[in-house]
Amino acid sequence: MPDRYHIHTVPTPAHFRRVGKFGSVDWREDCSRCSNCVKLRCCYDVYKHEAAYNRDPLAPVETLDECKACLSCVQGCTKGLLNISVSPEFLNLGDEYWKPDILLTTWNQSDTGKIPVSGAGYRGRFHGPGFDSIWTDMSEIVRPTRDGIHGREYISTSVDIGSKPMRLRFTPDGKLLGEPSRLLELQLPAILDMPEWMVEGVNLVKARAAAASELNSLAVMAACHAREAKAEQLPSVVPVVGEGDIAGSEAVLKAARMAQVRDGEGVVDLAGKVQAINPGLIVSVRMTLGPATASRVVELARAGLKVFHLCADLHGRERLDSGKPGRHIKDVLREVHGKLVKEGLRDEVTLIVSGGIALAEHMAKAIICGADLVGVDTALLVAVGCRVCRDAACGSCPIEIDSTESVYAAQRMVNLMGAWHSQLIEVLGAMGIREVRRLRGEVGRAMFLEDIEKEAFGDLARVPPAQVSV
Repeated sequence: MPDRYHIHTVPTPAHFRRVGKFGSVDWREDCSRCSNCVKLRCCYDVYKHEAAYNRDPLAPVETLDECKACLSCVQGCTKGLLNISVSPEFLNLGDEYWKPDILLTTWNQSDTGKIPVSGAGYRGRFHGPGFDSIWTDMSEIVRPTRDGIHGREYISTSVDIGSKPMRLRFTPDGKLLGEPSRLLELQLPAILDMPEWMVEGVNLVKARAAAASELNSLAVMAACHAREAKAEQLPSVVPVVGEGDIAGSEAVLKAARMAQVRDGEGVVDLAGKVQAINPGLIVSVRMTLGPATASRVVELARAGLKVFHLCADLHGRERLDSGKPGRHIKDVLREVHGKLVKEGLRDEVTLIVSGGIALAEHMAKAIICGADLVGVDTALLVAVGCRVCRDAACGSCPIEIDSTESVYAAQRMVNLMGAWHSQLIEVLGAMGIREVRRLRGEVGRAMFLEDIEKEAFGDLARVPPAQVSV
């Protein structure tokens, strides 16, 4: 049996001052100055560590960035002077999609490379927009079988990228007719994608390339950055090549295993020129997610292109010319996957989706909706310390993420992917699935809130409240 795929994580404390979730409200006017103060007995030494950052030790309110909310100090204070509340600065992080809890979870996973466990279970909502409206099948947790959670060491997370023929034909003496398939196997159903917004420093590009090499995955980057990558990292680099980049990128294309071309007029000819340089190269079409994506994928698939990278916006939605938010990628993926199945092309095509992949569960849910693998972009920036500021377009980063050391950033990216890989194995084990390839398009192993509401309420869900009689 081959060696099990393992991501080697290394604890890497953050170089940035993170914003914690909790703060302390301390009414010191009635303090008895106990010699055995509960602050000194904190099992996490939070008050001791935070003292170095507290500007005014006499202030009644102070942030506790390392607080775990165990509330032992609140319960142990003899005068009942302490209270713990959520920090307003923490609530101001991120935006409506990249919520503060997502940022904090990503930071914690990037610190250790382990699955975060709070000890208090999940205390949030069990429904919401986007991926939050999907509930996955966890029946094997309470009904384990031989192929369930007890066989997690044999669960495969490898996926294939490339064209797969619908059938194989052989000569009478057993020789294969036609060209053999060009497949690129990855042990993790995720590649490291470049962000679609302006945070893209040289050090971050180097970090992605180093992390992809360590993970045996792929790092997508502009052709100009790919030409500066180290020779040993080129097999893990995916250059995004335009018409004007081909002449100067021949060395990169000959060493790379995969390249991308942007969708547009003449994309088929451009892909042919790129593949002519390296016949064994996998060429992917990078296209913006939109209302016509399904038809465009079928059109290009019939023209001979078999790998597609669908790019959503920062919140995982279609990009519309009107500027309004479009459908979420879960809905677009189900449409694209269904259309390819109807046209008899699904097994010949590889779908990669990126944008809005913020948590490990999003990776699994995107695959359930029809993707073969995902591209991780903004989450990698968060791992290094990005706060996904609401005014990110201003170009001013509070932690100067562009100047982050590449070795440090690469290890935190590896740690994040290590935690995601462990969580994916847990999800597959809870479903009783031993291979992530089998999860693709398995919508029967999940429940969608929209479908449940439609089944339960029918047309009532579409009737305005004023017209509903009680």
